[in-house]
Amino acid sequence: MAVKFLGQFLMERGVITPPQLLAAIQAQRASNPLLGELAVRQGLLSAAQARRINERQRVEDRRFGDIAQEMGLLDAGQLESLLAAQKAGRKLFGQVLVEQGVIDAQRLEAELAAHRAGQDAAQHALAVGVADHALAEFAEGTIALCGRLFPRMLDSQCQAAGLLGPGELDAYPHVAHVRVEGERSLSIGLACDLETMRALTCALLKIGPERCDNALALDGLGEVVNVLMGYAVRNVLPDEVSYHAFPPDNSVSAAQLAADRDRSLALLMNSQLGAFVLLVGA
Repeated sequence: MAVKFLGQFLMERGVITPPQLLAAIQAQRASNPLLGELAVRQGLLSAAQARRINERQRVEDRRFGDIAQEMGLLDAGQLESLLAAQKAGRKLFGQVLVEQGVIDAQRLEAELAAHRAGQDAAQHALAVGVADHALAEFAEGTIALCGRLFPRMLDSQCQAAGLLGPGELDAYPHVAHVRVEGERSLSIGLACDLETMRALTCALLKIGPERCDNALALDGLGEVVNVLMGYAVRNVLPDEVSYHAFPPDNSVSAAQLAADRDRSLALLMNSQLGAFVLLVGA
């Protein structure tokens, strides 16, 4: 059993269709704009100022509002007002489905109960599987980074869904990984199918799919991994140790990176841009 977003769970049970899932995701996103988008919309920041803050977020694991205040672009009152407006407009996925007439409230409650039961069991199995591994601390920190970075960088939620073995990785042929060497060698990689790779790159570069060929998509996947490793070095690994990072590498398959089960973990990750594999190794 794998951890799943509510929408994925409902679609697999036949409660909603793929077009209904997409429409609900789009409506939910519209109800929950990023803080920078909201600030620009309200005239508190220019688009250029919001981009400058976003660029700093790519190298600093800090909230948008904290950086904006430090830069003198928003004061405490403006930030509090933005956060209140963001919270007031936010809608849960199930609420959107009910409002769109896809499901009634009674059916939603029953499906939510079934989803919670499955999530609890899957999350427990995942936690136990990671906790027993030699890379547990590094893996848990990297999973948490994905959960924070994907909404900021790619406008998509992200969560760990389960553990995969080398024999389960053929469905994820496109791979980029970054290795660092220091007190100990470590690596982070992402593996996915072509559709997800293109979606990740389009979200990263804020471009339409017509502008993203396969070569650019592979470069974009490497850049996502590069950013992720940069955060990991600063926020997950010990501060007193220096590390040398190598450029992203696309030449090694996911199965090869996960071949040594004692020195690697392959974690299935769900996102609204598609499923991918987070690969951590020593």
